[in-house]
Amino acid sequence: KNASKQGTPCSHLADRGGKEGKKRHHAYTIRLSASASTSHKQEDTQKTIKDDGLGLHDFISGELSVKSKWEEYRGNLKRQKGERLRLPPWLKTEIPIGKNYNRLKNTLRELNLHTVCEEARCPNIGQCWGGGEYATATATIMLMGDTCTRGCRFCSVKTARRPPPIDPEEPYNTAKAIADWGLDYVVLTSVDRDDIADGGAEHFAKTVSCLKERNPRILVECLTPDFHGDLAAVETVTRSGLDVYAHNVETVRELQRYVRDPRANFEQSLGVLCHVKRVKPSVLTKTSIMLGLGETDAQIHSTMKELRNSGVDCLTLGQYMQPTRRHLKVEEYVTPEKFAHWKEVGQEMGFLYTASGPLVRSSYKAGKSQQLENGLNYFKGESHVY
Repeated sequence: KNASKQGTPCSHLADRGGKEGKKRHHAYTIRLSASASTSHKQEDTQKTIKDDGLGLHDFISGELSVKSKWEEYRGNLKRQKGERLRLPPWLKTEIPIGKNYNRLKNTLRELNLHTVCEEARCPNIGQCWGGGEYATATATIMLMGDTCTRGCRFCSVKTARRPPPIDPEEPYNTAKAIADWGLDYVVLTSVDRDDIADGGAEHFAKTVSCLKERNPRILVECLTPDFHGDLAAVETVTRSGLDVYAHNVETVRELQRYVRDPRANFEQSLGVLCHVKRVKPSVLTKTSIMLGLGETDAQIHSTMKELRNSGVDCLTLGQYMQPTRRHLKVEEYVTPEKFAHWKEVGQEMGFLYTASGPLVRSSYKAGKSQQLENGLNYFKGESHVY
């Protein structure tokens, strides 16, 4: 899910020490003594990494790297046995600040709403929530609680066989929050709820309905689970009045069993996306792939081709980052140049919209794409220009 909810950075500093380690930003350190009166005590200063992996501060610590110097980076990009990769400079982001950021966060707490931005510890939270130079706040609301019934090996969201019951007021609270923020595009996603008969499809539909009632012009994207292959549930969401139906295949076909929960698979996910088009061809379909899990270029290409041949309209590709030490290790940090290559491939294959970059996530700046807007207009008969 964002949406799937891929976590944030891998614990790449666990075994690092020596001179290099001592120079790192203070956010990584825990000082053993408050006094630095002697060089001996300074040498005793140690760094520790929490067992639950790196957090947002690891993305923002130190100076932001200059793009022109990215090519000079000489750190390992492919993991060797027993190694943890360092975070490359292109994965550094700005600290989340600003009035929009704080306002959005406070509103979420007041209405007891969850976002995948927080649950997945997303490094883009400062941009999407309106920090820094960004004027428009955008958040991906996570419906039906913060606890998932599945346990994918890449995901940092909490899991349980029987999560707490869903909040019946959530659709109304979500619509109220979005109306207060004044957004024109919103992404709704959720944890997997295999404990509910329809997987939460009706809850999705009710939320979309509430949003459209308050603002008929708002564009709504739903990033849904696979509903365990229940196509009736898929149809419920498809006919709810949404504009974009997203469901993530997460990785290439060959790595599905290695990466995802056993109850998920490529065919089932592809079936969801195909059924949306059968039910309502005017709804844009969208999916996402994580790179850096050990996939080959040939596997990426064939997966992209299969998705496009199945009628998927939009594709996002981003870097997988290990959320905790208990999750899958990053096998490779893909360069920005390689991501640019896959964007070109996606465009050549005919995707209406291909977003590809190290920090791209399935819901990243979802409503700010001109290609996506053109795609929506195309299916509404308002434009045929791409």
